[in-house]
Amino acid sequence: MLSTPDEAVMLANNSAYGLAASVWSENINQALHVAPKLKCGVVWINCTNQFDASVGFGGYRESGYGREGGHEGMFEYLKKKESGNAKDEFRIPVPKIKASTNGTLSLDRTAKLYIGGKQTRPDSGYSLNVVNADGSLAGEIGHGNRKDIRNAVEAAHKASGWQSSTPHLRAQILYFLAENLETRAVEFQNRIMQLTGVSKKQAGFEVKTAVSRIFTYAALADKHEGLIHQPPMRGLALALNEPIGVMGLVCPDETPLLGMLSMLLPTIAMGNTVVLVPSRPFALVATDFYQVLETSDVPSGVLNIVTGDAEELGSVLAKHDDVEGLWVVGTAEECTKMKKFSAGNMKIIWTNNGKQLNWFDKKPSEGREWMRRAAQVKNVWIPYGE
Repeated sequence: MLSTPDEAVMLANNSAYGLAASVWSENINQALHVAPKLKCGVVWINCTNQFDASVGFGGYRESGYGREGGHEGMFEYLKKKESGNAKDEFRIPVPKIKASTNGTLSLDRTAKLYIGGKQTRPDSGYSLNVVNADGSLAGEIGHGNRKDIRNAVEAAHKASGWQSSTPHLRAQILYFLAENLETRAVEFQNRIMQLTGVSKKQAGFEVKTAVSRIFTYAALADKHEGLIHQPPMRGLALALNEPIGVMGLVCPDETPLLGMLSMLLPTIAMGNTVVLVPSRPFALVATDFYQVLETSDVPSGVLNIVTGDAEELGSVLAKHDDVEGLWVVGTAEECTKMKKFSAGNMKIIWTNNGKQLNWFDKKPSEGREWMRRAAQVKNVWIPYGE
């Protein structure tokens, strides 16, 4: 015999599947308290097996993903027309270190991983070189492995309170993050110039665009709302936008700051927690960024950064049963491999299919479409009347 509604929710969620649930109660407040906590795609309150084409139907977890019916069902079938001249994505090879010619010594610094709000050493104890555009040593990063991914996923699950935080709170934290990044704009501009070899003007524009993108998602965080459907019955169906959960991100090499933030921001704005694998040759941009996180009130575990080989770590994320979503920007071969690995646990996955994205162009690289990718829709049926 269950003594509290929370016990009932815990029992209901103790399943690998999550298609639908039926909640029965004389207290509508209690029923509406329970419905959002259930890990399933459809909740019927004081009824069961209600269907209509205007209301989405689909599951969570191993019940599959995607929706039939409703607005969300249309988005599953209608795709934006892609540019026919998009270039193939490629990984930038890590250059060899050139011997120093000026005889000066630089500080030998190894940037750590960022897991659970702390800078941690990699499990392997090994590090990888990061080389400047001129061939000199820029620094070293931790060589993350399977165990580091496991620790990062555990930390992301412990930060599940981020999912239940109010959208307004998430928006305020993102605004603060943008302000702090803007304060250190020159530092990031210099780092991008140093690693990639782009001009000062182009590096400055990337940082400026990155700050603008944070403001965009801060504004969208509390405005990406659900819908109220009116099915042919005495009742309503609420379409709630919910976070996917723990998501893995494998980031691009080009525009290392802007590309990384363009993938990260919609996920955390929606309330997801993230395990992020940054660009291998430009990973120092990501390790510099977690210093901004530490001063921006972002709760521990919301973002976890594991540096290392992108394909290796991405494969571990794809196979991980406790990672519920995965976004990959990589080569066509990498994208195919990640889709194959993620099929075993029915993970929600999005890839660039091996095509380059123009991260400076707002149309394909920011906005509500990315927020939709970072969310799943739960429909709650509420009959009323005698």
